[in-house]
Amino acid sequence: MSDEPRSKTPVSHWRPSIGAWPEADGVRFRVWAPKEEAVTLVIEGDSPREEPLERFADGTFGALVPGVGVGARYRYRISTGTFPDPASRSQPEGVHGPSQVVDPDHFRWTDRGWGGITLDDLIVYELHVGTFSPEGTFRGVLDRLPYLRDLGVTAVELMPVADFPGNRNWGYDGAALYAPARCYGSPDDLRQLVNEAHRLGLAVLLDVVYNHFGPDGCYPPAFSSYVFSETHKNPWGQSLNFDGPHNTLVRQFFIENALHWIHEYRFDGLRLDATHAIIDDSDRPFLADLGARVRQSVADREVVIVAEDHRNLAPMIRPEGQGGWGLDGVWADDFHHIVRVALCNECEGYYRDFTGSMDELATCINNGWLFTGQHSVNRDEHRGTDPTGIPPARMVVCTQNHDQIGNRAMGDRLHHSCDPAAYRASSALLLCVPETPMLFQGQEWAASAPFQFFTDHTEDLGRSVTEGRREEFRHFAAFADPTARDRIPDPQAESTFTASKLDWSELGREPHASTLRLFRSLTNLRRSEPALRNGQMHSARAVPVSEQTLLLRRDAIEGPSLLVCFHLGKSAEVSLDGLSGLEGLALDRCQLVLTTDDRPFLPDGRAPTVDLDGPAPSIRFEGPATVILRAWPS
Repeated sequence: MSDEPRSKTPVSHWRPSIGAWPEADGVRFRVWAPKEEAVTLVIEGDSPREEPLERFADGTFGALVPGVGVGARYRYRISTGTFPDPASRSQPEGVHGPSQVVDPDHFRWTDRGWGGITLDDLIVYELHVGTFSPEGTFRGVLDRLPYLRDLGVTAVELMPVADFPGNRNWGYDGAALYAPARCYGSPDDLRQLVNEAHRLGLAVLLDVVYNHFGPDGCYPPAFSSYVFSETHKNPWGQSLNFDGPHNTLVRQFFIENALHWIHEYRFDGLRLDATHAIIDDSDRPFLADLGARVRQSVADREVVIVAEDHRNLAPMIRPEGQGGWGLDGVWADDFHHIVRVALCNECEGYYRDFTGSMDELATCINNGWLFTGQHSVNRDEHRGTDPTGIPPARMVVCTQNHDQIGNRAMGDRLHHSCDPAAYRASSALLLCVPETPMLFQGQEWAASAPFQFFTDHTEDLGRSVTEGRREEFRHFAAFADPTARDRIPDPQAESTFTASKLDWSELGREPHASTLRLFRSLTNLRRSEPALRNGQMHSARAVPVSEQTLLLRRDAIEGPSLLVCFHLGKSAEVSLDGLSGLEGLALDRCQLVLTTDDRPFLPDGRAPTVDLDGPAPSIRFEGPATVILRAWPS
């Protein structure tokens, strides 16, 4: 760790109100237990002791306890038992063990001058700490940050790292929501990861889960039954109480969790998991409150708050002054679904709502999402709202993410199911659209490893998880037979986890090396080309050229435009002469930038033939490919 002076950059308005934090005269403890008559702090270890805590009017108990230092392990005793701190910063013995006092100010940050990142600069790389590297730790991610910088992404998004039961988990069964998973490393290991990322010019975003508690080891309900709604239910059972009686400190628990990640770890933003499952009928939505509180607390840098939400709700990402919730962005899955249908002919589950046509794809790119109130066959309800006036960068799009791979029965990736040429073509489109692009670990080299669903629960709970996982797929034709469902990998098996680990040795072999060269070229283009950096409204337009071809125009504020010709069919001749959407461009002076079948990206391939000698470019496609041209104003 560096011996440089600690960063003095101001981080305004942050002071914990729950958990345990060192002060000059000891450690201050505070926990919410509104129905308890008494709470006792139990210090464990070589010098065990017990301290009664003072009850406050808001239902919390707390005290400044002298003689306790960093590293002390403790629990709280209440009427029903002795439990870890619901806001514990560390659980070194696991989620059921004692909590540990941590001093976040002990870490010496060296990222002075880091100003965060804005939506316009985001190229997101989502990863799972346990499977990204052979080590499966924060240090394993840190060691590969130079690789991610060289890949050309600008932000790393960590799947949830809050501690969970066992040693293997996606992270959405979070139990100790304030404590980094001990199997990944220490709290300071996570801080070092973020610090080093900032040194390399990479932002770090964190996935957090505020829609339910995990099934094992999550202790807030032991201290207060008010955490659950009396009226709402979601797919995990009782909803969390964001709008009922006694909701104030429930909201505060989660808002403070967000603040703690942003300030104690200096994350650059949060991805809020499955916000459609946060049922909240209050006048001011919890999500609007969270976003505003986080922004108000940060004076020294940009922070980005993005939701995952399948409803296509435009108010979520409109400013509060325009009647919105003020979030920065939202995952917009329609793009993924259209591309998956187009490349793989998917037709079950939510793919029933999509045809994969170029008309759908153009509409989705132009609007940010496809469904703006139409009837969804899959959901049997109207879905979506009109996003008119919302900058497209507020929609985060992908062709792979942890859900879209891991929620498939076998965890197979897009390139496992489609023509490699079509995969390359769709990758180029992804990195040229006006929306914010996101990659998932290994996508950039067409990794062979699947990403399967894995857990490490106790035997009884694990058996239920395995049975439930397999039952999820009973409506799919391939798994209608119960014996077929037995082929679905067992989430509890360690082999399911290890199969999902990336094999980094593939980087030196084909076709992985050439695929990586393509992705590096595309991310470099997105970061350097003025037309792809222009986030202004109406600076991009997609038009279907035929049933197999789409043309995307990206205009710069000054300088040349980019024309992205995306083709998924077999051999075809495409002329840009007379096409709509190309007004104001000197098509007789176009320049070829790249094709996805150029020799560096496909050593034995045959690239499209591009004729630039006529009044407008003409492209002879030999199969699926994307051609990128530079065109100057006329």
